[in-house]
Amino acid sequence: MNGKIIVAPLNWGLGHASRCVPIINALLKCNYTPIIASDGAALLFLQKEFPQLQSIELPSYHISYGKHIKLKLILQFPKIWKAVNQEKELIRRFLAKNKDVLGLISDNRFGVFNNAIPSIYITHQINIFSGISTFFTSYIHQKIIKKFDECWIPDTSNSEFSGKLSISKNKINAQYIGVLSRFKKESLQQEIDILVILSGPEPNRTLLEKKLTLAFQNDTRNIVFVLGCVEEQQTKKKENNITFYNYVLSNQLEKLLNSSKIVVCRSGYSSVMDLAVLEKKVFFIPTKNQPEQEYLARYLEKKEYAPFSSIDDFTKIKIDQIDKYKGLATGQTQVNKELFSLFKRK
Repeated sequence: MNGKIIVAPLNWGLGHASRCVPIINALLKCNYTPIIASDGAALLFLQKEFPQLQSIELPSYHISYGKHIKLKLILQFPKIWKAVNQEKELIRRFLAKNKDVLGLISDNRFGVFNNAIPSIYITHQINIFSGISTFFTSYIHQKIIKKFDECWIPDTSNSEFSGKLSISKNKINAQYIGVLSRFKKESLQQEIDILVILSGPEPNRTLLEKKLTLAFQNDTRNIVFVLGCVEEQQTKKKENNITFYNYVLSNQLEKLLNSSKIVVCRSGYSSVMDLAVLEKKVFFIPTKNQPEQEYLARYLEKKEYAPFSSIDDFTKIKIDQIDKYKGLATGQTQVNKELFSLFKRK
């Protein structure tokens, strides 16, 4: 074995955790021993995906938002920064007791770095869009990124899927590593007419669940909902034409996605990458007042990849627009093992 690498995704929905799956698998193929570090649903998800791996519970950022996301995030900043300092100290103490840890890979966790070993930061948001405060929030984020040895951007070199989110003139030692998805495209029978995938923090996840359940309750098509509620036990129930899963792990979700004609989901960046690898037709419903998702939905519609609607304006008839769009498409995820050479140099 080459040594241990801590992989630490942010617990904000399951997107950060899910896109760490191919990173963890690549580390295993290169004979590293990954250690999972996160909290809440993200930690539970990765523990279920990789039950054989050691895990560390990090302090929770307790990020939540509702109608006024910018104001709420500003008010939460002291609490978030306290958690960042706590996780930084927890990592320092862990490294002091575990000298065989060779590196840190943080997916948007600000405190998971250490000057003694190589520290990587994964993000597609070099720029944090926040309306009139975009310059300030982007400046702060880029200052944080500079504390790390490298910044890995999960996109193609021309920012095909992240657009202006990942483009910066500032020197932050960033490199594009290609799209990160845990899935592979398969040619399966398209048995599911509409696959609805819910994700993200509360209360927005539940609001979308209620909206879409109501919209599709009298539909005659075969519809499947994956609710994005990671719990101790998986549940499955059927109500009329709709099948509900509380959550599914990667292998099962891959089959559901490959078996679906249309996907309805948030325009979160991890979902965009997954659906591009699977070459799916998708209808996006961005989280209201979340500038990143609203930007991505507009950007991908402008490129004629996928239509979108706000949650307030959504009706199931709008999904018919999907035939006018190309759909998402890119090559399969291939994590270059040369990325890990940094862990041997410092």
